[in-house]
Amino acid sequence: MSGSAQGEPAGPRRIPALVLSGFLGSGKTTLVQRLLSDAADRGIRIALISNELGELGIDRALLGKGGQSYVELEGGCVCCELSDDLLETLVELQREINPDRFVIETSGVALPYDTQLNFWREPACDFIGDDMAVVVVNADQLAEGRDLEGTFVDQVQSADLLILNKIDLVPEADWPEIEARLREIEPEAPLIRAVRGDVDLDLLFPPDFGEFDRRGPTPESPPHHHEQFVTSEWNPEAGLSSEAIAAHLTSPGLLRAKGFAQTDEGPRLIQVVGRRIEISEPDEAPPEALLGRIVLIRRAPES
Repeated sequence: MSGSAQGEPAGPRRIPALVLSGFLGSGKTTLVQRLLSDAADRGIRIALISNELGELGIDRALLGKGGQSYVELEGGCVCCELSDDLLETLVELQREINPDRFVIETSGVALPYDTQLNFWREPACDFIGDDMAVVVVNADQLAEGRDLEGTFVDQVQSADLLILNKIDLVPEADWPEIEARLREIEPEAPLIRAVRGDVDLDLLFPPDFGEFDRRGPTPESPPHHHEQFVTSEWNPEAGLSSEAIAAHLTSPGLLRAKGFAQTDEGPRLIQVVGRRIEISEPDEAPPEALLGRIVLIRRAPES
C-alpha cells in the first residue's frame, strides 16, 4: 500500500526529475531553452540545475535565467566531484520553491546513471518521484565517427530516451546508417530525431504513475571508465575578425569550445564542436565579464 499510513501526516509531494545528458556539443542547452520557454507558457515551475565543465557561467548567459529556480554547479561533474553539491541543491530547491519538475542538465562529460543515483540518497529520496535520463546525441558526430567511445558510450547506454539531434547537418540518405550505428551501442531505448532540440517536450518527463517509493538499498552503478577531461581558457583580444578566431580554434584534439568574443563586428557567441566552428551574433548582449573568454575542453593526456 503506497502513501502514508492512516493517521500519519502526509509526506512531501513527489517531484518528477529529468536528467538531460549528452556528449560535448550535442545541443543540450538549446533543448533546455525550449523547456524553459514551454514551462513559462504553461505555468509549470521548473527548477533547473545546470552543470558546466569550467567556471565561467556561459550557459547562464545563454539561458538568460536567474533567481532561485536556476542553480549552476561549476567546475566539476555532478556524477562524481559535485554529487554532494547536487544533493544539497535539490533539497534547497524543494524546500524553497517546491517546483513541479526538476531538470538537471549535466556537463558533456557526466554520466546520467551516476547522477540519478543521487535521487536515492536521503533526504532527496523522500521527495523525488519518477525520473528519466534523456541523452542528446549529435548526428554529425555519429556521421563522422568522432569520439564514439568511453564517455559517449556510457552516456548512450544509460538513456531512457535518445534524441538524435542536429539531424539537419547530415544528408537524409545517411540517416538510417547513423541510426544503425547508434543502435549498435544502445538497441532498446526509444529514439527520436530532432533539429535544434525541437521535440515534443512532454516526452522528456515520465508519466505520473502516482507515488514512487525509493526506500531500500541504492542501486549500484554499472562498471564504467570515467574519462578525464581538461579545461583551459582562451582570451582573444578585442577586435579580432571571425576568421582569425576560427583559425585559432582549428586545433587538433579540441573537443569543445564555448564562449564570447568582442570581434571587429561586435560581440559574438563562439561554439566549436569537433571540426565545426560556429560564430554567431548572440540573442542578447552577453555580460561584460564574459566577453573575451572562451572555455576549451580536451581529453586529458594519458599518464
